Amino acid sequence: QLGLVESGGGLVQPGGSLRLSCTASASSLENYHIGWFRQAPGKEREAVSCIGVSDSTTYYADSVKGRFTISRDNAENSVSLQMDNLDVEDTGTYYCATTVRGRGCLERRNAGSWGRGTKVTVSS
Repeated sequence: QLGLVESGGGLVQPGGSLRLSCTASASSLENYHIGWFRQAPGKEREAVSCIGVSDSTTYYADSVKGRFTISRDNAENSVSLQMDNLDVEDTGTYYCATTVRGRGCLERRNAGSWGRGTKVTVSS
């Protein structure tokens, strides 16, 4: 187990920004493809974004393209998700997880180790 831990969630107004962070207590994240997923109340968990290992290739769900940016900082052993221009539809619990290489990283069934999540609420 990697011991993935998410942080950075909170309450923000529509149009605002948050930066989520995913860290690992038991291993180095630079060896893993990492994805961010979210689950809104009463809905299925869905992929948001993911980032590759060697070339840090990134992928985004259509709903967040142009608003969210995923990045990794190997020195800090973290993968971040910068979320700008947030909408009420972005409300949910956000999870990071290990995933696979390529566009398949956006498929929930390919996720492996999960963190416990951090809650994001977008509300006026």
